[in-house]
Amino acid sequence: MERERTRETHAIVLDFLQHGYPFDKRPSHLKTPIAQALGVTKFALLELVPKKDVHLQPFEKVYVGDDERPRIHHVNGRIGIGRLTQTAKSELQHAVKELVGEREPEFVEFFNKAQPMSTRMHALELLPGVGKKQMWEIIETRKEEEFKDFADIKKRVKLLSDPQKLIVNRIVREVEGIEKHHLFVR
Repeated sequence: MERERTRETHAIVLDFLQHGYPFDKRPSHLKTPIAQALGVTKFALLELVPKKDVHLQPFEKVYVGDDERPRIHHVNGRIGIGRLTQTAKSELQHAVKELVGEREPEFVEFFNKAQPMSTRMHALELLPGVGKKQMWEIIETRKEEEFKDFADIKKRVKLLSDPQKLIVNRIVREVEGIEKHHLFVR
């Protein structure tokens, strides 16, 4: 999948820490509220500082682009999975599932266009639970006619139980840093 090198413009809030991080030793009047969020396009984990008196909700979509931001004062930058709070970690899978659902055509296109990465490995095999047998069934089925949506893949490829779940699990594994090759996360 082709991704241009641009910044995230929107993010989904995973957790909002109204009084900043609990491990921050500064006095409470010096702490700033923090939001941990997931970028909508490249699935980057971001640390956001909201504007004064703004309270963010989990799963709220906020603008983090270069123009005037209505709810976010500034973006502190990217953060690693180890910096996420337990709440943010537990919401990660739900947020990714929501984004994959919103961008379904893009991920169905992956099933239609995925190519071999080497003589021994196909991009489809990088999806958790997809082996040679499932890969060949997907390839043979898409030769007849391209897939239209996740339901079409599920109906026509008997060996795959839930293609959307495969994509979600792969993205979460990439965000967590478990995977060596990245298909969807920058």
